Amino acid sequence: MAKRTDAYDIEVGRRIRARRLARHMSQMELADQLGLTFQQVQKYEKGTNRVSAGRLKRIAKILEVPILYFFDEADESVPDTAALLGFVNNARVLRLMRAYSRIDNHSLQQSILDLTEKIAMEGHFSSPHKATL
Repeated sequence: MAKRTDAYDIEVGRRIRARRLARHMSQMELADQLGLTFQQVQKYEKGTNRVSAGRLKRIAKILEVPILYFFDEADESVPDTAALLGFVNNARVLRLMRAYSRIDNHSLQQSILDLTEKIAMEGHFSSPHKATL
């Protein structure tokens, strides 16, 4: 009988991804440190493959978090980057967040935020082929 992943495996994978992104680490870098392929790290992060206890312990050490970080009773001293970055589902979103956070001018940040929200709202009401700015 084949092993199946479940919601816990998906949550552990989501937290691995969030912490890796928070540390500005690529899947390849994590894979290299674990002696794996980046495809295996992808499978862990998607919850497609289960992470063994020993491997999860190594991942925790590499990502500099206690192993409990990957579970519901995470260490309160470590920010829950999984919750904070849970919506970061592609590289463009992460690039946008990083670039935005480097802008020192508060007024410019607000203008960018206002424009982005306006574009997003217009996208809900019009066809993607008819969007205008």
